[in-house]
Amino acid sequence: MKVPLQLYDDVGRVYPRKNLYLRDLAAAQADGDKAAARQIRAGRATHPHTLQLEAYEKEKKAFFAVLPKVLEAEWEKAEAFDDPVLQRLEKSLIRQRELAKFYTPYVDLSYEAEYEAKKATLMINRLPVMIDKRKKLLAELRQAKAEAERIDPTDQTAAQTAFNTRKEEIRRLTVKKNQDLRSLAKQGQISKKAVKQGIVSNNKEANVLIQAEKMKLPSEYSKDLIANLKHQLTQGFKDQEMLLQDELSDIARTTPTEVEPGPPWKYLVTAPIPGLGQLLNGQPIKALWFFLGALFTFLVAIPYALGYGNYRGDGIAGLITLAEGGKRLDRSIIFMIEGIIAIFLILFALVIYLLSIRDVYKVERDQKRGIRPKNRFEVKRTSATKGFPYKVSVPALILITFIVLVPIVTALLLSFTNNDPQHQSKFTWVGLQNYATIFTGHGMVGSVFWRILGWTVIWTITATTLTILVGFMLALLVNNDRVKGKRFFRTIYILPWAVPAFITIMFFSIMAAPGGFFSQFLTPLFGTTVNIKHDPALTRIALILIQTWCGSAYVFLLTTGVLQAIPSDLYEAAKIDGANARQRLTAITLPLVLFQTGPLLINQYTFNFNNYTIIRLFNDGGPPQPTTYGNLAGTSDLLISYIFKLTMENQHQALGAAIAILISLGLMIVAFIGYRRTAAFREN
Repeated sequence: MKVPLQLYDDVGRVYPRKNLYLRDLAAAQADGDKAAARQIRAGRATHPHTLQLEAYEKEKKAFFAVLPKVLEAEWEKAEAFDDPVLQRLEKSLIRQRELAKFYTPYVDLSYEAEYEAKKATLMINRLPVMIDKRKKLLAELRQAKAEAERIDPTDQTAAQTAFNTRKEEIRRLTVKKNQDLRSLAKQGQISKKAVKQGIVSNNKEANVLIQAEKMKLPSEYSKDLIANLKHQLTQGFKDQEMLLQDELSDIARTTPTEVEPGPPWKYLVTAPIPGLGQLLNGQPIKALWFFLGALFTFLVAIPYALGYGNYRGDGIAGLITLAEGGKRLDRSIIFMIEGIIAIFLILFALVIYLLSIRDVYKVERDQKRGIRPKNRFEVKRTSATKGFPYKVSVPALILITFIVLVPIVTALLLSFTNNDPQHQSKFTWVGLQNYATIFTGHGMVGSVFWRILGWTVIWTITATTLTILVGFMLALLVNNDRVKGKRFFRTIYILPWAVPAFITIMFFSIMAAPGGFFSQFLTPLFGTTVNIKHDPALTRIALILIQTWCGSAYVFLLTTGVLQAIPSDLYEAAKIDGANARQRLTAITLPLVLFQTGPLLINQYTFNFNNYTIIRLFNDGGPPQPTTYGNLAGTSDLLISYIFKLTMENQHQALGAAIAILISLGLMIVAFIGYRRTAAFREN
């Protein structure tokens, strides 16, 4: 493996090699002298720098062997402190002094020695300050507690009396200030809003003054002082430690590491068990998280995929067999769903494996370049900052997987089966047979599909376009400067949206029923009995008009907001340029309205394509026409209501799933094309 001539730290700065053996090898490789490189490799054991490193390692081993005995005598001084934190700081200071003595002579020999020496030096400089400050705070705390115990009850009583008197004075003065403000308001000199703000300000000022007077009480002063000192000893000390850890991390980021060349291998070790490679890299926190991932893999994902822990399925194998040859109570749909869940669990486990391998490989590769692995403090900080989006996204991803993705995949796979009235409990894979039935128009199901698709497209385009036009025209009318009573008209036009849609639809359904108001009103006009709900054409017209009534209020509200935001200067400039009303409408109003509402208007088309509610509540898809639609649908059914009847009432789940998949794909394509053509989408 080629050895780089230079090293890099975590911030990208370049450093020369201190390992002279590796430097000589890198120089030979850079010159293309393979013979010299082989000779240097062969003489590695006898290279002067290698011998120096071996001697250093022996001395290091001997130093750490006697270090506990050296520290034991010194630690007796630290153990004299009652405060365990002080004991720990003193012991750490003593240890760092000994480490600095050992590593400092070797800083030119190895970057590891330089790193340890820098850490020890920093600790030697910072720990005495922390120790002195803590000693001072502890002394002040002991003194404050002692003074609190020596408070004279007579002085406390006198101070309490003075405080009560002063508090009443402050409150009376505040009441007077508030009364003066109200008097000014009655005289019309200031507004009610100014009075409210003034009263709030006066009350806050009074509370501050009362709190300041309260602190003159000996007991309150002592209590506050003790609480402040305790806070400095806890939170203040934590802040000092965090600052120290941050400085140590800076040393790690700016001091390279130098390791022997060779291909990465730790990522191969972590392949069987996620977390093992992180442990070898000296990152125990990462290792713990990936070990939990390994437990999930071996105790949940793999057993479930093999069929263990399934409700009645057989894991991934059940997805293939679909309970064929199984017990009488075994159902193919259960086997399919549990097989899909098993696949997702395996995918989660695979992601954990890949992330573990990628992390170990990156750390090991960076080490070859000179970058040190992140220590525990850096891992925790990175997890709290850069890792925060992943922490909040993973639970949502898991929820989406089982609530959204599993049902979608189930519907997709179900469309490739023969799940029909004759195969409810046990069904098998039939490939593209359902899609062929639909596209070729074979049988009653296929022919009905194309008829309903045609009506669904007509309904979507007509009802939605009419809704948008009516809502837009009403908004233009109400926002015209010459119209009086705008608030009244806006309230009236929004009412259809404020009233729940199902109430409106049921109301019109009753009015359009035989004997209803509409039928009785239209019959004399046409000279014949008019049954709206019994006539396919009239039913469809009625549905379009009802949807226009229900949906135009929403478009009216959207358009009104945009129209009110258009600067009047634009219209004034257009008038000066000689633009008439139609030109102002087409050149200013329409482009700005469509820019703001274009994506929402496209949503109206996709919503109406699947508007099940109005079809179901108005006439349940009727009137029926058995010669054309059989018993599968009615003449006003949309594809969404057709799917419901096909699956829930006629048990053709596979065909229903195939149609649902086709609808979803079609809507996604149409919506995407529509979004791409809107200016708002292109500019974001």
